[in-house]
Amino acid sequence: MKIVIIDYGAGNIQSLRFAIKRLGFKPELSDDPEIIRKADRVIFPGVGEAGSAMLKLKSKGLEKLIPDLKQPVLGICLGMQLMCESSEEGNTKGLGIFPLRVKKFENTSLKVPQIGWNEIQEIRTDLFRNVSENEFMYFVHSYYVPCNEWTVSKTNYGLDYTSAMQKDNFTGCQFHPEKSSWPGEKVLSNFLLQNTKS
Repeated sequence: MKIVIIDYGAGNIQSLRFAIKRLGFKPELSDDPEIIRKADRVIFPGVGEAGSAMLKLKSKGLEKLIPDLKQPVLGICLGMQLMCESSEEGNTKGLGIFPLRVKKFENTSLKVPQIGWNEIQEIRTDLFRNVSENEFMYFVHSYYVPCNEWTVSKTNYGLDYTSAMQKDNFTGCQFHPEKSSWPGEKVLSNFLLQNTKS
């Protein structure tokens, strides 16, 4: 299986790479559209600020490529947020895969950004196969995707928000599966093995 991690200068690439290697796969890092297009699985990570990340995608011509991909694609953290139509962070226009707007946490009684472990709830779909309800995952973010029709898990941090979502061949995780111990690695494994015989 050919797994490509999109390497566009706005992702925590190494920890993700190591997590996938622990699962027995050898991911390739690339920003080459042809290599990405030919992958069996594509992982779209992201850390940092939405506007600068979109500029990096555009500089490599990836903002048009990613929405047109037909194989399973996993967006992680900012990667998931950039899959949305827009973000309040810098009033940034996203990739438009999910017709949603990313919002900023405004609950002043809680520390923003949310950093640390939090529960995933109301989990569904095979993304969470063999993962327990109310399992803990690792989060680092100041912005969130509201719960919507594509939400497959939610998390509460002053309000309920989307911690994972799926639409067609696109999956997003607000949490970092590569930093979430065995439950996160199980999510990664489930994504990589979807539609295959495991």
